[in-house]
Amino acid sequence: MDLPLLFALVAAGAVVIYVLADGFDLGVGILFLFAPRDADRDMMMASVEPVWDGNETWLVMGGTLLLAAFPAAYYVLLPALYLPVVFMLFALIGRGIAFAFRLQTVRFRVVWDVVFAGGSALAVFCQGLILGGLIGGIPMQDGMYAGGAFSCLTFLGVLCGAGLVGGYALLGAGWLIWKTDGATQVFAREIAHAALILTMGMMVLVSGWTALTEPEVARRWFEGWHLLYLAPIPLLTLGVAAGLWKSLWSEWEVGPFLLAIALFLLGFSGLVISLWPYVVPWQVTLWDGASDPQTLGFAVFGVVLVLPMVLAYQAHAYWVFRGKTRHLDAYGTQ
Repeated sequence: MDLPLLFALVAAGAVVIYVLADGFDLGVGILFLFAPRDADRDMMMASVEPVWDGNETWLVMGGTLLLAAFPAAYYVLLPALYLPVVFMLFALIGRGIAFAFRLQTVRFRVVWDVVFAGGSALAVFCQGLILGGLIGGIPMQDGMYAGGAFSCLTFLGVLCGAGLVGGYALLGAGWLIWKTDGATQVFAREIAHAALILTMGMMVLVSGWTALTEPEVARRWFEGWHLLYLAPIPLLTLGVAAGLWKSLWSEWEVGPFLLAIALFLLGFSGLVISLWPYVVPWQVTLWDGASDPQTLGFAVFGVVLVLPMVLAYQAHAYWVFRGKTRHLDAYGTQ
């Protein structure tokens, strides 16, 4: 059994689930201050409150798998991306506190509104900087990170950050269309158009800039016969985006959310094609950066034990809180 490849697939799966699951509740946070009424903001927060903390479990799992299975990647990537990682964690902590305190106050509610929205946007933008740093490559010398503390602050990272803000906002809008009704749903349908335009615009800019500035990525996509079998991915992405635009005012309420997920999965497939098989682009492959076989074999038992528990917990939470959101405020009135 190829254990490094197995753990790479599990880690990639954890990242995908995190992006999709935590993506929609971060997206709700990004849209929070754009909502026209305080009642809409109450409904928006209530729609994600039962599940948001479970969604972030996948972030912890992805980091743990990286440390256990690919320590070489961990000790190179962490110093390279230290600033966006730290700011992302503080932003996630801030929005978590806002969940607990917003409904407990009237006088300072606007403060917690800003913390919730700002923490969500900052966390997503930092994830974009991390993504841009990975695509741009990590400089190494003698097996160690060779760049500076601010090397992750690149133009490509800013583009990726803006694209993720738009993409997460699109996921959040799709979630609200599915889980709410009335004025809140109308708001979500309207703002989803702007989110989709921002997402697709940034996808085009990131793809173009990467093709021009990263020769390894350009070679994978455009050299020889590669273009022939990879062409369906961008074409399918455009088709999904067109279908998503059309679905925003349809009666198929779950449609925008599912199509937004499909858009993210297509984007992730493009990322995998661009970076495979490196865990530290373009320096360390999966097999060069993996732990020894004994460590990987022991870690398998942890994955087999923990993964079903996490999946069962989240499935139960989503099942219990299925259906439209009906918010009860702090005073117990609907």
